Amino acid sequence: MKDGFLEKLITRLDRFSPSEIQNLVSRLVREKGFMENVFEALQEGVFIIDPDGNITFANRAAHSLLGVDTAKCIGQKVNTIIRGINWNNLAHPDRVTTRDIEVFYPENRFLNFYLAPINGQVENKDEHLGYVMLIHDITENKKAHEETIESEKLNALTFLAAGVAHEIGNPLTSIDIHLQLLQRKINKLKNNEKEDLSSLLKTAKKEIHRLDNILKQFLHALRPQESIREPALLHNILRDTLETLEAELIERKIKINLELAKNLPLIKLDSGQIQQALYNLIRNAAQSMTATNGHITIQTKFNDHEIITSISDNGTGIAAEDMGALFEPFRTTKKSGSGLGLLIVRRIIRDHGGEMKIDSEINKGTKVHLYLPRTEKHIRLIESEDSTPLIDLENPE
Repeated sequence: MKDGFLEKLITRLDRFSPSEIQNLVSRLVREKGFMENVFEALQEGVFIIDPDGNITFANRAAHSLLGVDTAKCIGQKVNTIIRGINWNNLAHPDRVTTRDIEVFYPENRFLNFYLAPINGQVENKDEHLGYVMLIHDITENKKAHEETIESEKLNALTFLAAGVAHEIGNPLTSIDIHLQLLQRKINKLKNNEKEDLSSLLKTAKKEIHRLDNILKQFLHALRPQESIREPALLHNILRDTLETLEAELIERKIKINLELAKNLPLIKLDSGQIQQALYNLIRNAAQSMTATNGHITIQTKFNDHEIITSISDNGTGIAAEDMGALFEPFRTTKKSGSGLGLLIVRRIIRDHGGEMKIDSEINKGTKVHLYLPRTEKHIRLIESEDSTPLIDLENPE
């Protein structure tokens, strides 16, 4: 309630009897308490703001969403509590305003706030009493929207890649057939001539087969087949992956530190796909090293719900401005990278019902966390704490 209204009320108290004053004060207290209880029950953050932009009320949800002290913010300017907004541009006594904001404390969230003017009558005159600001969390909605956009991009990319692979694959098949015919004619030549030409032909066939294999891997990565999951030990897949990368890691003089959990449980995995994901991540970590004392630490741990694999390096790290585009197709900081590695890894992990998280700091290194569920996620009916049925079926009355 606006202070001016209370001042006018006080000047007229001599017109009321003591009992009327008591009833009026009791009514004001009850109404104020009732409205505060209503606001506190809301999951949306609520600010009541006076016409000058000073906060007069804030509920508990505002505290949890913005990390503000609801007691200390009373009387503060709203733009000092929600930094980054321009109150003068937002507030208008005859206009509703809505905006999306991103906050980083107490945790990274996307919020939407709705600012509406409060207008009322004081002594039969229309007056602007202030504003109400409703704040709600749209983080999950935004993530779902981004995943939809990512899926649409990936589908378009898959369609394009399939067309390109088809156009390249047909000439490769034709070249391979003609090389086989050429091999037959070379076999009829004299030994000295046959040896030189056979060597050149062998190199050409090897490169064609390598290109054909790259195309198949590229298509498989973008359009993976349905995973075949069987109980497997993640540590065995990890060791097979490290064995595949051993020569490259030795050449780069990179040390591998393993901090593996004991008694790691079996989980249902497509071993080939998980190995592909681990291969991409460990190779990325290795390629981020510029010094000769590079090291990669691989850690596993588990709880009742999931197995967590962390791969950390002391490489160059990822700049903050590049973090938001890590999963964009063909966006890469490498000179010879395709920009598909992390996109493929996340797709594989999500196909297994898991999720991945990346932390990085420039010139200090990167840490990737993979979360794989121990059991498949099914719908579970949550039992009521009170097992007594609401209706007695034998005696419905």
